[in-house]
Formats: sequence, C-alpha cells, structure tokens
Amino acid sequence: MYAQVIVDVPTMQTNRPYTYRVPAAMKEILQRGMRVVVPFGKGNRLVQGFVVAIKENAEQVEKLKEVIQVVEIEPVLNEELLQLGAWLADYNFAFQISVLQTMLPNVMRAKYGKVLRVLEPEKLRDWPQVALMFADRKEVPFDNDNVDHELLPQLLKLQKQNVIEIGYLVKNRAKVKMVNVLKSIKDMSFYQEQLQKLRSSAVKQARLLSFLMHAPSKFVPVKDVIKRYNLDYAVINQAETKGWLVQDQMESYRIPKLQTPVQPSQPLELNAEQQKAYDAITANIVEPEKRTFLLEGVTGSGKTEVYLQAIAKALSIGKTALMLVPEITLTPQMVRRVKSRFGDDVAVMHSGLSDGERYDEWRRIQRQEVHVVVGARSAVFAPLINIGLIIIDEEHETSYKQDDNPRYHARDVAQWRSDYHNATLLLGSATPSLESRARAQKGVYQLLTLTQRATRGALPTTEIVDMREAIKYNNDDVLSPQLLTSMQERLARQEQIVLMLNRRGYANFIICRDCGYTPRCVNCDVALTVHKDVGRLVCHYCGYSETIPRQCKICGSKRIRQFGTGTQKVVEHLNEILPEARVLRMDVDTTRKKGSVDKLLTAFGDHKADILLGTQMIAKGLDFPNVTLVGILNADTTLTLPDFRASERTFQLLTQVSGRAGRADKPGNVILQTFNPEHYAIQLAKDQDYEAFYRQEMSLRHAWRYTPYYFTVQIKFAHEQVNEAAKIAFETTNWLKNIVDKETIMLGPAPSTISRIKNKYYYRVVIKYRYDQNLMQALTELMHKGQQLQRQGVTLMIDREPTNFM
Repeated sequence: MYAQVIVDVPTMQTNRPYTYRVPAAMKEILQRGMRVVVPFGKGNRLVQGFVVAIKENAEQVEKLKEVIQVVEIEPVLNEELLQLGAWLADYNFAFQISVLQTMLPNVMRAKYGKVLRVLEPEKLRDWPQVALMFADRKEVPFDNDNVDHELLPQLLKLQKQNVIEIGYLVKNRAKVKMVNVLKSIKDMSFYQEQLQKLRSSAVKQARLLSFLMHAPSKFVPVKDVIKRYNLDYAVINQAETKGWLVQDQMESYRIPKLQTPVQPSQPLELNAEQQKAYDAITANIVEPEKRTFLLEGVTGSGKTEVYLQAIAKALSIGKTALMLVPEITLTPQMVRRVKSRFGDDVAVMHSGLSDGERYDEWRRIQRQEVHVVVGARSAVFAPLINIGLIIIDEEHETSYKQDDNPRYHARDVAQWRSDYHNATLLLGSATPSLESRARAQKGVYQLLTLTQRATRGALPTTEIVDMREAIKYNNDDVLSPQLLTSMQERLARQEQIVLMLNRRGYANFIICRDCGYTPRCVNCDVALTVHKDVGRLVCHYCGYSETIPRQCKICGSKRIRQFGTGTQKVVEHLNEILPEARVLRMDVDTTRKKGSVDKLLTAFGDHKADILLGTQMIAKGLDFPNVTLVGILNADTTLTLPDFRASERTFQLLTQVSGRAGRADKPGNVILQTFNPEHYAIQLAKDQDYEAFYRQEMSLRHAWRYTPYYFTVQIKFAHEQVNEAAKIAFETTNWLKNIVDKETIMLGPAPSTISRIKNKYYYRVVIKYRYDQNLMQALTELMHKGQQLQRQGVTLMIDREPTNFM
C-alpha cells in the first residue's frame, strides 16, 4: 500500500505528489485528506504533507521512503476540498501545498524544529564541552538560542564522524483546550444527610452541597461552580476525597464572544420586492439547478433579511449555509443578526479571532455541530457538507481577493463549491461589480432587484460641495461650512453623524520648508505618514517607523510642516471646533485589539458617541437608525489611483457610505466634499444611480479593452537589485510574446507604481486576453520556473484578474 503526498517544502514546491510506503500499522487508518509526517530529501528531513491518493501498487518500490507519522486519526480535508485544492492551484497558477494550507486554520500549519542527536555516546568523552551540552540526554534542541556558537566547529566535526546527527521535528501546533469538570454522583438524600452533619462554620461546603443536590447529571466546569457559589479549589478537592463528586478533564471550545449578549429575533415581514426575490432563491434551494443570483438592492433595501430567511429555508430541508462578508468590521453586526435568528447553530470564521478560536470553530464545523457559517474571505473554505446556500454580501468588495499566494477570489471558490453541491449562490450588493452585473445582463446570473428601502423611507439627499470654492472663503480644508452647519444641527437634535476619510494617521507627510526634504521609508519608496498619537512617522507598507523630527536632518531647519489630513488629525480638529461632541475613531490603528470593532460599534449603537469617524471600513453594512448625516470629507481619495477601476471603486464607496444615513424613520442627508465635482462617478453617486454608472463605465471599458470585455493577468517581478528585476521582467516578456495569441495585448514591463517595497524593486507586466490557451500553458510553465528564479533572489507573482495595480 502506497500514499501519494503533497509535501510542505517551500523551496522545492511542486504539484506532483511524492509516493511513500505505508507501514503495516497505518494501513487500516490512513485515508485521503490526512496530514502526515514524511522524510524528504537526501538528509531525510521530516516535513508535513497531505495524503492526496492511496494506491495498491507503485513503481521502484525499493527506493521509496516510509510514512513516519499520522498527525490526526481522521482526515482534515474531505473529498470536496481535495478536489477544490487541485482545481484552485491549477486555475490560479499556485502550488497545491499553499492552497491546502490556506484551507485550514493557521495552527494546523506545521512548525519545524531541529535537534542534535547522539549516535555514539561513548565517543563524546573526548569532547567534554559537547558532552556537557548533552548532559546524559540523547538529543537536545538545536537552534541559535541554545547552542554556543564556539561549539559549532566541534559539532561539525562530530557530525562528519557520525558521532552526532541533526534531526528534524515536525511540531503540531493545533492544541485542544481542556478544562477541569465535576459531576455529582449521589442522590439528593445523600447530600441532604451530609448537609445536616456539617458544622455551622462550614459555609462553603454547605453551598457546594446545595449545588450538588440539584446539579445536572453531566459534567460542568469547575471554575463556573467556584465563581457562581463563591467557592475555592480546596473545597472541591476535599469534596472529591469524601466521595461527594468526581472530577475529570473535558475538551472545551473557545467560542468567540461578542461585547453584549445576543437577543433572539423573529423573521420580519417581507415587502413585495423582497418576497419576489425570496421566492426565486428558495425555489432554487429546494430544486437545485446550479443557479447563481445577483441581488441588486439599494442601500437599506433589506437584503440581509432576505439572506436570513433564505438560510432558514436551507436549514429546514436539512442543508447547510455559508455567508461571507467582506471585512471584519461587518462581521460583529452580521454575526449578531445571524445568531439572533439561529442561535448556537452558527460558527464564525475571520482573522480577528485568536488561533485557538479559529481552530475550535473549524472543528465545530467539521464535526457537523453547526450548520451555518459566517465569516470573511477564508471562511469560503469552511468544511461544511451538504451545502444548500452560499451568500456573498457586498460581492463587489476587493477584500474578497487575496493579495498573497495563493491569489484566489472568494467568488470563484464559492462558484466552484456551489456547482459541486448543486447549491444556490447568492451575490448581493447595492453596487455590483461590473463583471457580475455584465454576467447578469447576459443571463449567466439571474438578476433580482430591490429598488426601495425596506422601511419605505427615501434614499438620503446628497449635496456636493466643491472644496476649491469652499477653501477660498474658509481656512478650514477639513470641514466645509455646509458640513459644519449640518453637523451642528444634528448635534442639537441629538442625532448621530458618520464621517468618512479614507486615510488613517495624522498627516500624509512632513516637509522641510527650507530645503524641501521629506522623510521617506528606508525600505520602501514612499513618504512616511505622521502618527501624532504615538509620536512616530510610520510606513504603511512595511511598518518601519521613526520619531517625528523637530528639525530637518539635512539642513537643520526647524521650519518643518505637516501636509495632508488623516483620521487622527480630524479627531483633533473636531475636538477644537465641536468640543461638546463625543467622537469615536475607527480605523486600522484603533481596531488592532481583539474585540475592538464590536466594542466601538456597540458604543456607537448605544449612543455613547455622537460622531463616528472612520476610513472605508465604516462605509458598508453598518445599520444605525439614529444616523441622519453622513459627511464624506474627501471623495477623491480613490479617484486618483493609477487603476482602471478607480472610478468604479469611487462610485461604490461613495454610494455605500451614503447609504448609512436615514436608514430608519428619520430622513438622511449626505455632504460630499470633492475637488472634482464634475466627475461622472461623483455626480452619479450623488443620486445613487447605479444603472447610469454601469452604462457609462461599460462603454469606457469596451474602448479600453478591459474587464469584463477582456480577461486580465498581472505578472510581477521583484529583486533587491533594480537591474536584476528589470532584466528578468524583459526576458520573460520577450519569451511570452513569442507564445501568446496575436489578439492578446501585453503592456510593459514597467516599474510598479511604488517601485520599491520592503527593499525589493518591482516590475510588472499586464496581459489582456479573451481566450488564449497558449498563454495559460505558458503561465503554468512560468510558475514552475519561478522556483528557479527564487534561488536567484527573484520573486515571481502571477495574479489572475488582479484587483490591485499598484
């Protein structure tokens, strides 16, 4: 019996599995999808791998190595996920090992270590320092922290003489949490008798006996009993000695908690448009036909209620449901709504959880203890079985695309899984991506529309403020007179305000007004951003920071000025001009701590703040009935990006954040500040006119020959030397030009928008094509060549349908 294993060797990745002999002791337990430990390479280094096939016969069996260890006694990847992994690796020009690891919680990635192992102990007598290091042990950990560097020459000689060897360890980081539990073992009369025998001073024992009289006939956590009845461990241990109870250890899930308890809710009555959409979706759930729906609904139209009732329908016929949201910001509010409807039958998966929480939630799903999963991008790999419905909320969001290898899009994975299960795929957005809307136009997706708000209220009215004119009559370049007046009116009426500025930090950069020097990152070609609250200049690409200078390091001048505005500076400005207003800031810097997002949103929902100021993370999904004013401080932030999607992203962002206003019975207003008031994306966002924007943008995409009329691939080359990066980029481009079809368009190579990041210089090539099988084969070949380039210090990245051209 032989196992084919995809091994975890970063420097020698391949999609070809290696064959290993299966020892007799493992033949009955080894299955596809299991994690195993196997020897690899000439030194028999131990590595982790995934069993992707089991065969009865193999070639050259005498040369085959043997599987060393099974990590778990059951598969961690089922048949569906193994097939998905193979497809995704091929589709995204990635290696299967990275795809399979992405499907699992982080703690299930192997941690490797080294040991020094003694082969001939008696020969260490001639090497007293080495013998002292081992101290009668057969092996010791071997790393830079615990080995004296002066001993390295001696260790090398001993290794050559086969007195010692270097061994490799594969450590399993996935740990189960165990808690102490207790259980009553006697009947009530026994405990009553013991209670009567107690001395009057034995108060704690009396409280424990009272609990045991009525305790459930199952194990309960010891710490819960101690906390509830004000006991201590000594009383519990004494009670066990007396035979009152038994103690044991039991596995305990680390369940993610929200800031406040979730209150149960009942389904709401659907309006006519919602009911029509619900009927179409649920009919497909009951009679699956591999159909994809695009639910296009204006902000506040009640898409979430349609989602919830569709999930309930899937559960009612014995199927499971998966719901994706684009960002952690949305997760707490969405989890609260889903759990209010389905209780403990919901698991949560996103990067804001601890490693232990993610591992336990994954196990609850795999064990089929829950049937609904809510999460961000990586939750698309949740090991659900019998899926009936997959929902992608705010489907247009670029956060569904992973920037790192493997560069998958959650929408593609969801489509594959829905096809596998004959499940319904539901994409929802007020501003669908042009790709999805075009598919609906062609009938590939079925379009469902919600044109009215669920509360029957009107969409907010929007006023565009030309900041070029506002600044002429007002020194304030943050708040226009129109926005300031509107804010004062809302504060007087005790209504709430949302302000968006899509730029964190205090100021964009600082400059010496005498010599023009601007501090830049030592690792990247970008100016450092001012973060006044920590007194540092910070690079938002690599994290490098330095103290804010008091004088110029070039000319010594103290005439240093800060330019631009970030969220920190706006908070300071608001505190000056509106001192009575309570302000909450929500950006990456204020939401780093676990639970901080839910805490901030709960505080704002409880009206513990009047103004919520944030970056684009506040633009979508948030539903606060008392918010009647939204201020967009700079609508041009995304408009000037060097990306053909800049107008689309601007329209989507402005429409989404505008939709936070007037979601209940109070009318909403939006003040949109811009330096480009005539731009079509801003003008159409004013009226939330998606259909007009779709027509305008599609005509431009057709002229430019971009998606959805053409597919796109971006290839990036990075090296520490700019000449090497350029050389490889041009050599690869010339090679590709002789392979691709004549209709395929190649742009570049050219330096990336930011040419150096983390001490590497980047060159890129953009390829636009319709159908080019030669290109696909060439890119697969290039992916494998990337292993050789990596040994030359070149990083190669192939990105299908990139969402970022920076």
